[in-house]
Amino acid sequence: MPVLTTERLRLDPIGHEDADELLRLFRDPGVREYLLDDVVVPSEWVADEITASADRFASGGAGLWAARLHDDERIIGFGGYRPFFEPPQLQLLYALLPEFWHRGLATELGRRLCAFGFDEVGFDRIRAAIDTPHDASRHVLERLGFAETHRTPEGAQGTTFFALDRPRDSSFARDQRPNGE
Repeated sequence: MPVLTTERLRLDPIGHEDADELLRLFRDPGVREYLLDDVVVPSEWVADEITASADRFASGGAGLWAARLHDDERIIGFGGYRPFFEPPQLQLLYALLPEFWHRGLATELGRRLCAFGFDEVGFDRIRAAIDTPHDASRHVLERLGFAETHRTPEGAQGTTFFALDRPRDSSFARDQRPNGE
């Protein structure tokens, strides 16, 4: 299971040793509002997510990573790929604790995860979905080059779907340049 890095972040595949910190992250009101439709998840849910992520990595796919600043061991967020909807569709997802919002970290995280998806796993298309009113997440996806594909009334606030196709001529990481966020 690969450890990934960005200019400011270290991304470690989530493991059971991270369960308590991940539970706190998923229960944070700012994180759960849009990510979990404001549901307070039990510790068993986190344990199941960790196991499912490890299984996706073991099968050669992509799972979830814990995000940490290079100079800090605390988990400040997470990101990666997880199946959603019926039939299941692998989607990019990410979240940061509110104290780390508005620093460009979500874009940095998303950029690295897309590069991994295209360059390491071999995805031809990456999909993502957000609660329709979540403008901050919409802006992150747009900065990464995602285009809106459609909307549905599903979910507590409606869902907007996005997709990003593999760049034709080079790696995603080289094509995406930080824009001073």
